[in-house]
Amino acid sequence: MTSQANMSDQDPDPGRILIGVCGGIAAYKMCEVVSTLIKRGDDVTVAMTRDATRFVGEVTFQSLSSRPVYKDPWGHPEALESPHISLARQADVMLIAPCTMDMLARLVSGHADDPVSLLAASIDRSRCPVLLAPSMNETMLSQSSTRRNLAQLKDDGFDVIEPEEGWQACRSEGAGRLPEPAVLVSALDEALRRA
Repeated sequence: MTSQANMSDQDPDPGRILIGVCGGIAAYKMCEVVSTLIKRGDDVTVAMTRDATRFVGEVTFQSLSSRPVYKDPWGHPEALESPHISLARQADVMLIAPCTMDMLARLVSGHADDPVSLLAASIDRSRCPVLLAPSMNETMLSQSSTRRNLAQLKDDGFDVIEPEEGWQACRSEGAGRLPEPAVLVSALDEALRRA
């Protein structure tokens, strides 16, 4: 008989996972996250902001997930249901990473004019957790507006994965690094167990 402690250490059943990628240098880490999830059998759909495609190409995520990348809120006009609605209804969990300073502000203010924020706005967070993994320069992370936005998003029911400290692309050391892929996958697993 499997003990309760051992059961909590097991991977959850395959999930339907939305990955929202924003325009930050750490977007490259999401390739490994998507690859890891696909290898173990999860159903992964990637959404990208326009700025995200400056860092990692759409074809990369399409190849890794074997699914179209959601990057155009107005795409597929022949569908009976808008893609953001159907994707949001089907999802078990969503992760937005790297979640930029701009995306935090969009989510707080209710702007939903890009694929990632539109998906997040369409999800019922009482049944489908939305995880945010902020990633930005240490100075940007420490701004009072960023701290207020993070506090508000936590109050609004978003789960925040705290950024790590370390060497940053801006050639400085400090807080704001996107956690490593294994940490992000572990956070998704925990959310899937709760969902």
